[in-house]
Amino acid sequence: MERIGRFAREHALLVASAALAAVSMLIVPPSAETLDHIDVRVLCILFCFMAAVAGMRRYGVFDRLARRMLHGERSIGMLCLTLVMLPFVCSMAITNDVALITFVPFAIMVLMMAGRRDLIVPVVVLQTLAANTGCMATPFGSPHNILIFSAYDMGLAGFAATLLPLVLAGFLVVSVLALTAGRDRVQVELDDEPGLRKGPGLAVMVGLFVLCTLTVLDLFPFWATLAVTVAAVLLVDRGAFGDVDYDLLLTFVLLFVFTGNIADMDAVGDALAGLMEWDPMLTTIGMSQIISNVPAAVMLSGFTADWEGILVGANIGGFGTPIASMASVIALRLYSASDGIETRRFLVLFTAANVLMLIVMVPIGLLQRSM
Repeated sequence: MERIGRFAREHALLVASAALAAVSMLIVPPSAETLDHIDVRVLCILFCFMAAVAGMRRYGVFDRLARRMLHGERSIGMLCLTLVMLPFVCSMAITNDVALITFVPFAIMVLMMAGRRDLIVPVVVLQTLAANTGCMATPFGSPHNILIFSAYDMGLAGFAATLLPLVLAGFLVVSVLALTAGRDRVQVELDDEPGLRKGPGLAVMVGLFVLCTLTVLDLFPFWATLAVTVAAVLLVDRGAFGDVDYDLLLTFVLLFVFTGNIADMDAVGDALAGLMEWDPMLTTIGMSQIISNVPAAVMLSGFTADWEGILVGANIGGFGTPIASMASVIALRLYSASDGIETRRFLVLFTAANVLMLIVMVPIGLLQRSM
C-alpha cells in the first residue's frame, strides 16, 4: 500500500487521467471508435521533441549555458533575475516542464553556494511563473500549445499576435519581482565547468529539434519526423529515450480517450459546449484550476472553433492553483527534494504570486477579446 500511495503522489496527473478514462469507459464501452479519439500526430510530435531535448541536455548544453551566465560577481537582484530568466527564455524552445526540471535544481545549488538560502523559495516560485510565461511565446513552448496549434488553423502570426501581450506583461512582472531581492554583491564560484560531450551527436540532436519545430508548423510530415528521430537517437545516443517523459505521453492518451468519451455523452457534451459558447477563455481558465491546463485544453478543444479563446484561456489558466499547470507541480516536487524545505512558505508565496499574475493577465485577455 505504501508503494501504491507513493506512486499515486508522484504520478498524480497520470493516476487521475487513468481514473477519468476508466470511468468514462464504463459509461461509453470501448470500441473501434475509441482509438479514433487519440491524436497520434500530437503524441508523435511530443515524443520527438522530448527525445531531442533530452539528447541536448545529455550533451551538457543547458548546464554549460547556465554556468557561463552565472559565474562571477553581481548584485543579488541580478543573480535572481538571471536565475529566473533562464527558464523564461529556454521554455520557449524546450517546454516549460523541461526548463524547470533543468534550472530549478541549478538555482537551488547556486543560491546555497551564495549563502542566500532565504531566496530559494521566492526564486523557485518566480522560475515557475517565468517558465509558464515564456512558454507562451512559441507553439512548441508547452504541451497544450502544441495541442492547440495542431488542432486549429491559426498560423504562426496569429499565435504570436494573440499571446505576445501576455508574454510581455508576464516578463515585466517576474523581472520586477526578481530585482527586488536587493543590491548586495555576491560572488558565485562555479568550479569544474563541464564541457560539451564530443562527437556528432549534439549536432544531430539540434537538427532533430529544428525538424520537430518544422513539424509543429506543418512543414514536415509527423510520421517522417518520428522515423528520423527514432533512427537518429538509436544511432547517436539511445540513452536519450530513457529521459523521455512517458508519463506525460500516457496521460495524453488517457485524456484523449476520456474527452472523446465525454463528447459522446450528450448531456455532458451539451453542458461543456454551452460553457464554451458562453466564454471559451474564462471556461478554460476555470477548468484549468481544477484539472490543470493540459487536460483542460484536451477536453475543451473539441467543443469550440474559437481557437483564440481556448489558447488564451489555457495559457492564463496555468496560473492560479498549484495544480493549474503541470510545471507548477514539477517545481514543487523539485523544491521538496532539497534540504531544509519550507512547504508552507512556498505555497503561500506561490499562491500570492499566481493571484497577482491572474490579476494582471485576465484583464489583458478580456481586453483582447473585446477588441
